[in-house]
Amino acid sequence: MTPNRPIFLDNQSTTPLDPRVLEAMLPWFTGNFANPHSVEHVMGRAAEAAIEAARAEIAALIGAEPREMVLTSGATESNNLAIKGAARHAVRVGDARRRVITLATEHKCVLESVRDLAAEGFEPVVLPVLPSGLLDLDFLQDALSVPSLLVSVMAVNNETGIVQDIAAIAALVKAAGALMHVDAAQAVGKIALDVSCGIDLMSVTAHKIYGPKGVGALYVRRRPRARISPLFSGGNQERGLRSGTLAPPLVVGFGLAAQLAAAERESDAHRIAALRDTLWQHLRQAIPGMVQNGGPTHRISGNLNLRFPAGSAQRLIQAMPDVCVSTGSACSSAEIEPSYVLRAMGLSDDEASRSLRIGIGRFTSPADIDFAAEALMSAFAETTHPIQA
Repeated sequence: MTPNRPIFLDNQSTTPLDPRVLEAMLPWFTGNFANPHSVEHVMGRAAEAAIEAARAEIAALIGAEPREMVLTSGATESNNLAIKGAARHAVRVGDARRRVITLATEHKCVLESVRDLAAEGFEPVVLPVLPSGLLDLDFLQDALSVPSLLVSVMAVNNETGIVQDIAAIAALVKAAGALMHVDAAQAVGKIALDVSCGIDLMSVTAHKIYGPKGVGALYVRRRPRARISPLFSGGNQERGLRSGTLAPPLVVGFGLAAQLAAAERESDAHRIAALRDTLWQHLRQAIPGMVQNGGPTHRISGNLNLRFPAGSAQRLIQAMPDVCVSTGSACSSAEIEPSYVLRAMGLSDDEASRSLRIGIGRFTSPADIDFAAEALMSAFAETTHPIQA
């Protein structure tokens, strides 16, 4: 049976726009299209007020003050601004520390930002992770024995859904006197997260919480102040840290998405976890030898990263065109090579190539799960035991 639409189970790559968010955005495309920085007239002031109201909702989601949120185009820009901005400010003020630490399982934009700093005289340190995907705190403690400027760790991994112990990591980082940056793109709206645990910089984005693509934010702690330099020059918007005209429709959508995420996080997580467990039980019974990469614990409710006992994940995807799943990060999914995240967790190339990422979200239905389970089981049988002519 073919569904009326493709079954979308790739909610770690992006989430569908919540209809309530779309409704809130539409008037800012047509009714008031003013530049929010044109505060000389009534339409500009109304747009500015809408952005500030949204900023407050985004801040509330992570326990921050509204003026600590710098609006950006998304988490990739926020991560670049946090890492490169902190490093370049350190150079400007004569800070001698040059070590910048991250994990081998971070998003590409973090890994590349850290590695890019080597050309500017910094020392990139990329720490390994355990087979669970978690950071061994002893590794971090050893790395921090050298004076370090910044540590960047993602709260929730974009491929495996593994949740790091950010509070414990931040405690070590702060004790060493370094800055703590958290890529929280996959975490906000899915787990409880508060910047008061010792976070100096935190990146978030709208399209992972049922908001629009093209807008994100960077939390920059005020007290004591976390200092960063801007990446580019312009009109001095966003406290001089991120110049450029803001898009009221996107920011308003982000604000409502954040408000809904705060209000519905627990109910969403409970329902989504039940759907995930149903899918896992169906597949585990039908396909002996299938395992969850990283194990079933320390994981957000909507993620399954499954390793099949045989075959190829790419062939599985091709065999079920009505189900949208992926082999890894959306930034890397077009690459042929196996996931670098899974390889960093100790999987062989063959094991990584047999792994699928499944992301369940707010708008996934029980019927979607039933269809996906049948499709996955049929695809596995077809691709590992093809019918002979």
